[in-house]
Amino acid sequence: MSDQPARWSQATIYTDMWADPDDDPRNNEGASPDGELATLQDFLTNYRMTLRMKCEGLDPEQLARRSVPPSTMSLLGLLRHLAEAERDWLNWISDGDPLPKLYGARDADFDEAVGDQAEVDAAYSALEREQAATDAALAEHPDLGERLGKDRIAVRELLVHRIEEYARHCGHADLLRERIDGRVGQ
Repeated sequence: MSDQPARWSQATIYTDMWADPDDDPRNNEGASPDGELATLQDFLTNYRMTLRMKCEGLDPEQLARRSVPPSTMSLLGLLRHLAEAERDWLNWISDGDPLPKLYGARDADFDEAVGDQAEVDAAYSALEREQAATDAALAEHPDLGERLGKDRIAVRELLVHRIEEYARHCGHADLLRERIDGRVGQ
């Protein structure tokens, strides 16, 4: 007998999928977005949604459950980390003084992620707030070649970096979720 959860999927049509196509909010039947900016934004939206889907249906203890020692990675830590990353990206494009870190010391976003409902609610709130702030700031700069901030980062580079960060962490979320309750899927 193993204490490891059995692998399972909620999908019934394609059992390697997270959800059936009709139930998947990322499944936007129809034409793909027109233009580079709209395409980049669509990919970012879908990766953000994927991360939230990987966290759905779990209690605070499960969200805070660590992967494998010595790692401190957890789904809750990923939510907190991405809120911190969004704030960092906003700082990159600002000409003013940087906003302070959300979680303080290096790796506190992961190290201090504890299985408490108030912490979970705060993490979701922080992520939504920081995403909205970065999105609003970038909406003022639709030219992907425009360079912003003290380091003159191109809008395109920042958008691609955001997609890369979410995509990488969605891969982590796949493994974390499977370890928690065995659920698998894209």
